[in-house]
Amino acid sequence: MKPRLSAILFAFICTLTFLLPVLWMTVIALKQNAEKINSFVDWFSPPYTFDNLVRILRDTMLLQWLSNSLIVAVLHSLLVIVLCSLTAYALSKLNLPGGKWIYLLIIAGMMIPVEVIAIAQFQVAKNLHLLNTLTVLIIPGAAAPFTVIVLKVFMDAIPKELMESAEIDGAGKFTIFWRMIIPIGSSSLFALGILAFLQSWNSFLWPFLVITDMTKFTLPVGIPTLLSSFTVDYVTPMAISLLSSLPAIIFFLIFQKKIVKGIAFTGIKG
Repeated sequence: MKPRLSAILFAFICTLTFLLPVLWMTVIALKQNAEKINSFVDWFSPPYTFDNLVRILRDTMLLQWLSNSLIVAVLHSLLVIVLCSLTAYALSKLNLPGGKWIYLLIIAGMMIPVEVIAIAQFQVAKNLHLLNTLTVLIIPGAAAPFTVIVLKVFMDAIPKELMESAEIDGAGKFTIFWRMIIPIGSSSLFALGILAFLQSWNSFLWPFLVITDMTKFTLPVGIPTLLSSFTVDYVTPMAISLLSSLPAIIFFLIFQKKIVKGIAFTGIKG
């Protein structure tokens, strides 16, 4: 019983550690006046109000930026999964000429910081007239070396005999990929898609460099400009943070089982 009790106590402390900032953000965002919050007891002292949230949604472009972030993150993660799964399949199962050298180049790509190639990417985007568009936020970064490596390792573990039996039954390379590889690796693909979604959702440097039109801002770029236009207080920042984090929290609550299952499955196979 003692180990079980200690495990429960440890889990409770860890949960409280992660929930405390969220609770603090939520309570402060719903308070009427930050000047009346002088102690921890004041957190739970009514009144509470949704006026701060309504005011921000009514008077700012937060919803537009939220929409932009959702569009960019969803399309970016889908593009990452499509490109990287096809690349991993070609490297793992199709005996691609020079495949080992291509794989080494992809691994080397992980060692290049984003800041190093940002200027070159900016010049390419400018020449293609993609600046101030959502497209420029979706396509760059879609070739993710980490995702390719994880998927290739996973596909290497699939027995060749399984593919050979499918070929004997008349299945082509793409049919095997679509009807056999994708269903087997759906949990891994989902987990890697979530990682790509979160990476795009939190990205700041690249959107900050290529977007100057406020209607095309994403949340990480738009929020700092929003904060600078208000008087100095910490109710407004907390209300903005609460509104901007709600989609990610809801998304996690809906898909938490698939996310945990996918990450665990990827870890075992990788």
